[in-house]
Amino acid sequence: MFSKILIANRGEVAVRVIRACKEMGIETVAVYSDADKDALHVEMADESYCIGGPLVNDSYLNINVIITLAQAVGAEAIHPGYGMLSENPEFARKCEENDIALIGPGSEVMEKMGQKEIARQIAVSTGVPVTPGSDILESNKAAIRWAKEIGYPVILKARAGGGGKGIRVVREESELIPAFEQVKKEAKSSFADDAIFMEKYLENVKHVEVQILADQRGKVIVLGDRDCSVQRKNQKLIEECPAPVLSDETRKKMYKAASDLAKTVGYVTVGTVEFLVKGDSFYFMEMNTRLQVEHSVTEMVCGIDIVEWQIRTAAGIDIPFNQEDIAHNKHAIECRICAENSVDFRPSTGKVELLHIPGGVDVRFDSALYQSYEVTPFYDSMLGKLIVCADTRDGAIRKMKSALSEFVLVGVDNNREMHMKFMDNNKFVIGNYDTGICQKVL
Repeated sequence: MFSKILIANRGEVAVRVIRACKEMGIETVAVYSDADKDALHVEMADESYCIGGPLVNDSYLNINVIITLAQAVGAEAIHPGYGMLSENPEFARKCEENDIALIGPGSEVMEKMGQKEIARQIAVSTGVPVTPGSDILESNKAAIRWAKEIGYPVILKARAGGGGKGIRVVREESELIPAFEQVKKEAKSSFADDAIFMEKYLENVKHVEVQILADQRGKVIVLGDRDCSVQRKNQKLIEECPAPVLSDETRKKMYKAASDLAKTVGYVTVGTVEFLVKGDSFYFMEMNTRLQVEHSVTEMVCGIDIVEWQIRTAAGIDIPFNQEDIAHNKHAIECRICAENSVDFRPSTGKVELLHIPGGVDVRFDSALYQSYEVTPFYDSMLGKLIVCADTRDGAIRKMKSALSEFVLVGVDNNREMHMKFMDNNKFVIGNYDTGICQKVL
């Protein structure tokens, strides 16, 4: 087992990893930017070092500085969290070259599954269903040709994309070229890779993902599934585990597809396979080779500390439990509390003047917030995740309504009221909602 881990991230996920390490008796090293000098993860870690200015390119994405620091402090491993460098194969290679363990699947697997068009090909070879799609689009003419072949509507995707960036839906040919240019530009600025491809856009679908855990001996365990269909501009807002209105037969097939895919690529540690579901049919969308923001709801249901086992499997420890040991008799819901204006959803900033976190049995708030904390404009707007768990889905909804009503954050605009709307929405309460629900509720 590792004795010291550097966390190459910030905010809620850095705090989450530090807590897991403390419970495991592992020393932690935090990195931070000038803007984060007063951040909670800086105070919680055993050691903390400033690595640059407030912009992510100057700090949290500075691979050479992070590697050099890890070597200097004697960190045996780096946990990348989510976002930032978590799915960057170059970073993974640099870690490998310097004999530092990256707590993830390794550069080769990360590169294969991180490039979405290659991941599609692997899914097809494994027998996992996919939607019709193109090769990498080399030109406007190629985009036009593929769109005619696939049929509108189509969706343009950056092959290295994530977090809802580098994606555009195109419904008719007149929109195609401007969207093509926009996606390439956004992909270049966000991921330093402007390669994009095209898929058939499926409407009125559910976005369901399967959480896997794999060890170095090739053992793959499915920890559960999550419905992530409540999205605004491709950004997830609410997640629940398990996905409602999913037949046992479809769930069984999805679990097998996710497990087969992981075994095909020799996956190790924690990963997520994402699917689009329409009726009893499902289609592979992508694989996230990292910890997901929404891992918390799965933890609440299955009773497994996902971050702890991500670290353990990366260190070469075998998974001691089997598939039949995983519990599925509870229901959990997560609401992402974001710093944004409640009217037009613009990101907000400010000082936390008053913070009250709800409590009770199976109520959890994963966050790096504290009284007087300054929310700056430099990073993602998510302030924390409010998670509840109950014996039934109805019970989880009631518990979430209670927790939201108790949650108080003064000084920074946030989306608590938006989540209250969803908890009272008939479509959400029934569970038969899809990715278009935000257009109806907001």
